Amino acid sequence: MTSLADLDALMARLGHPVVRAPVTTASRFADGAPYRFEIPSVEGPTVLEAVVAEADRLGVPVTRTSQGSGVMMLSDDEITRMARIGAERGIEVNLFLGPRAAWDTGGQAKLTQAVGAAARGNAMVAACLADALRACSLGIRSLLVGDLGTLEALRELKADGTLPANLVLKTSVLMPLTNGPTAAVYERLGATTVNVGTDLTVPQLAEIRAATSLPIDLYLEVPDDQGGFVRFYEAVEIVRAAAPVYLKMGLRNAPNIYPSGSHLGVVPKELGRERVRRAALVRHLIEQLDPDLGKPSETSDLGVPEL
Repeated sequence: MTSLADLDALMARLGHPVVRAPVTTASRFADGAPYRFEIPSVEGPTVLEAVVAEADRLGVPVTRTSQGSGVMMLSDDEITRMARIGAERGIEVNLFLGPRAAWDTGGQAKLTQAVGAAARGNAMVAACLADALRACSLGIRSLLVGDLGTLEALRELKADGTLPANLVLKTSVLMPLTNGPTAAVYERLGATTVNVGTDLTVPQLAEIRAATSLPIDLYLEVPDDQGGFVRFYEAVEIVRAAAPVYLKMGLRNAPNIYPSGSHLGVVPKELGRERVRRAALVRHLIEQLDPDLGKPSETSDLGVPEL
């Protein structure tokens, strides 16, 4: 077994020392774990079942799954089934909110991803809130938010008791977050976990960690439309700098499946299984490179209601 220290010593002996950013954080999740695995693009109950089965087969602790097609693309029965699986398995089931600019009639989102998740007009914000109310009534306690104004509106609805106080509000990678001040703004507006830019350096992640105590979400393998990076060998330094951190396992060379549905056949399920396999590879690599770093969480600490 070759640790990160062994590799650094080897390179130094060869006369080519590795310069690493000396940043670490003592912050951890509630159970003491420095990192968790998130499997994105889990678009419905059949995909979630496939992810759970693969996680069991490979011994990978999956504590959060996220979905990209949105609450409006799921039936009540599908949402209830996903919430039930999450409750039974200790998995935080996260669903994307509402319509978004990229699917709307406007033209700007067709030309740039910069506004793709924005809510165009107050009616679209209202639709996102409707999705939130519906999802929560069916047992979901984690929502993915792509619009800043919608985030603040959700915070207000949590504060006045319209939405559950323990509702997780996770910001989308489509809401740019690339520095500490922005992370602090997102936290003030109600975010409870923040998805950061896919290309940030370890020192930049450390700056965000210094600005907020919220869990950080970071794609370790990045979908092609978000950069297509594969950062497996950076995992140890990322965890050291950003903990508590969700390592999101996207896929390169994979089709965009949003909005998902049965017309895509087995593709979403197979993509979900492969994301779990990627997580198994990363877990093994982290344990090899830094055996003392700590193991990932086995279950989410989100309180899921009885269904």
